[in-house]
Amino acid sequence: MILSGMKSSAMNLLRGASMFAVLCLFGVDAQARTVWRCVRDGTVSLATAQEPGSKCTAKALEDGAAALPNLWGAMGEFHGTLYRREQDGNIVYSTRNLPGSTKVQQFTVATPPSSWAHVGFGKVGKPQLGYFPREFKSAARVTGVDEALLRAVAHAESFYAADAVSVKGAKGVMQLMPEVISDYGVKDPFSAKQSIMAGARYLKLLEARYGGDKVLAAAAYNAGMGAVAQYSGVPPYAETREYVAKVGELYSRYRQAMGLEPLTVDLKPAL
Repeated sequence: MILSGMKSSAMNLLRGASMFAVLCLFGVDAQARTVWRCVRDGTVSLATAQEPGSKCTAKALEDGAAALPNLWGAMGEFHGTLYRREQDGNIVYSTRNLPGSTKVQQFTVATPPSSWAHVGFGKVGKPQLGYFPREFKSAARVTGVDEALLRAVAHAESFYAADAVSVKGAKGVMQLMPEVISDYGVKDPFSAKQSIMAGARYLKLLEARYGGDKVLAAAAYNAGMGAVAQYSGVPPYAETREYVAKVGELYSRYRQAMGLEPLTVDLKPAL
């Protein structure tokens, strides 16, 4: 179903981040936009301009943003109606039925799964096999994850810095996000041993989830499973695509440095 005849301001509203499902449903290309989140009597609406009588906050949403902010302020599925009205000589679109409004379109939208993307601190360079040899061998043996891949991720994430912290909140050698830290019972994310083991267990889960596809596993490690599901593949975030290509190159170099057979598949995503 394609929405037709709607002004660009209305399209901007429907492009609000928590309305991404509506955006995809109507086949609209994402662009940078500003959406006003307005609260009145405990209820929330989204509008293309401030609503009279409501407390409104402007939300600027950028193209390719790694995080998908939830403008509704809660998770779940929302049903509503888009209205159009004239305000100060301009046409305004809103999800609240204010005096003088006319109904434009009903919608149903589910808030997207949380997602993130962090670049990491490591750069593509020579393999570094001297860092935490026992920890990596143990984690690879216990989980069955290729040690070369595990090291490639650690190299790309933190360059083996046990005290590394990213702006997105990832911590330690494997740059574990808070969700992973919690899911795997990590007591000290700055412990190299705990970080490497949890990172290996998480990579094992991702490899199993994607049928051994290491490209998707690396993408999900960086941007989250929700983002991979949302885009049915490697998300279009620049940092994630660069990250996946970096991990693929490092994986090949680590296998060579460890005397393993060369890769028989191209781990670089189709960009």
